[in-house]
Amino acid sequence: MAQPESLNMRLISQDRLAGFGNVGEGMSLQLARDGRRIMWLAHESAPKNFSGVDVSDPRQPKVICQTELPHRNVRSNSLEVCGDLMAVAYQTSTHGLRPAGIEIFDISTPETPRAIGFFDCSGPCSRGVHQLWFVDGKTIWFAGGAPDFTPRNLLDDQPFRGIDIGDPTKPREICRWWYPGVAEGDAAPPPPRHPKFDSGWRAHNTNVYPERPDRAYLGYLDGGAMILDISELSAPKLVSHWNPHPPFPGFTHTAMPLFDRNLLVVSDECVRDDGIDWPKLVWILDARMESNLVNISTLPLPPVEEHAFRGGRYGAHNLHENRPGPAFRSETLLFGTYFNGGVRVHDIENPFQPKEVAYFVPEAPADSQKAIQINDVHVDENGLVYAVDRFNGGLYVLEMTL
Repeated sequence: MAQPESLNMRLISQDRLAGFGNVGEGMSLQLARDGRRIMWLAHESAPKNFSGVDVSDPRQPKVICQTELPHRNVRSNSLEVCGDLMAVAYQTSTHGLRPAGIEIFDISTPETPRAIGFFDCSGPCSRGVHQLWFVDGKTIWFAGGAPDFTPRNLLDDQPFRGIDIGDPTKPREICRWWYPGVAEGDAAPPPPRHPKFDSGWRAHNTNVYPERPDRAYLGYLDGGAMILDISELSAPKLVSHWNPHPPFPGFTHTAMPLFDRNLLVVSDECVRDDGIDWPKLVWILDARMESNLVNISTLPLPPVEEHAFRGGRYGAHNLHENRPGPAFRSETLLFGTYFNGGVRVHDIENPFQPKEVAYFVPEAPADSQKAIQINDVHVDENGLVYAVDRFNGGLYVLEMTL
C-alpha cells in the first residue's frame, strides 16, 4: 500500500516516539494538575517500558518521558491511568522470571514517574500480568498468574484477579477466579482444547464498570466471553458463558457491555500472520437475558484477500472500551483496531445491521514490515482518535470528518 487509505477520518499528527514506536495494548490519558494532557503508552517489547506523550496540542505531540525495562525478557504490554496514579503490567517471556506483576507509579509530575508500589505475581507457573483494568482509583482487575496457581496446561496460566490499592504502597488481593477445570486439583474436568488454534483458557481483558460493580466482563481466549457475578469478591460466580470456538479460530480478547441497550460487544484477536487464523471478528450479542447471550450480528470487514497478504496480521483486536475518565463514550459508535486494516469505526444504531462509517489505514513506516499493524485505540472526550502501531509507527492522532 503506497498511500494511506481513509474514509471520514484524517491524520492530524504522528509521533515515532523517539525511534521506539512499538506500542502494546496500553493507552491511557491523564489530565495533569497543570492542565496538560498526557497520553501514556505501554510498549510492546523491550527495551522501553512506557512513554508519556504531551498531547495538549494534538497537532504537535511531544514525548516528555520514556522509561527502560529491567531486561529484555519482560514487557509492559498494558497500563492504565486514574488521576495521578498509573498501573503497569509486567509479563515475562517464560514462566518463573521477574519482575512479573503490577507496578504502581505516582505520575503527579509526568516527567518523572515515581514507583510507589508493586504487586508480585511471579512464580514457577507464572509469566506475570498480561492486561489490567484500573478506572475507579482503588481497584485493579487483571489477567495474571500467581505463585500459588498451578494450571494443568501452562497455556491456562493467567486467571482473573483483583487487587485493592486503597493504599497504593501496599496492594492486596481481594478476588480470584478461573474457569473450573484449568487448575491442578479442580474437581471439574479440563476444558476442551481448540483442535487447530490452541491458545489457552485464560483471562485477557477484565472489565469492571462503575455502572455494574457487581459484574466482570471477561474475554477468555479460547473460552470465549464470560460474565462473572463479583458481588461477593471471595466467591465469584459464572453468570454467562458464550463461546463460538470452535468452529471459529479462538482468542476472545474483549467483552464490552453497552448497558443502555442490553448488548455485549465481543472481539476476537488475530494472532497469526497472512490470514492464517481468518476470520477474527467483532460480535454483537443480545444480552437482555444475561444468562443466555445470543449473537445477532458481526461487524463487516473488507474481504480477506484485500488485506491478508499485505504483511503481518489482519483481523480484529482491540476496542475503545467506553472507560470512565477523559474518554468518548457511545452506545452506537464502535472504534476498533484491525492490524493492517487500521482503525475502523462502525455504527450499530441498528445492531442487526452494523455499518462501517469511517476508517484510516496508515502507510507502513519506511523501516517497518510490509504493512501497518495498528494495535490499540483510545478516543478522548472531544472525539479525537489516538491509535498506535505494534512495531515502530508510534502514535497517530486522527480526526473524524463525519
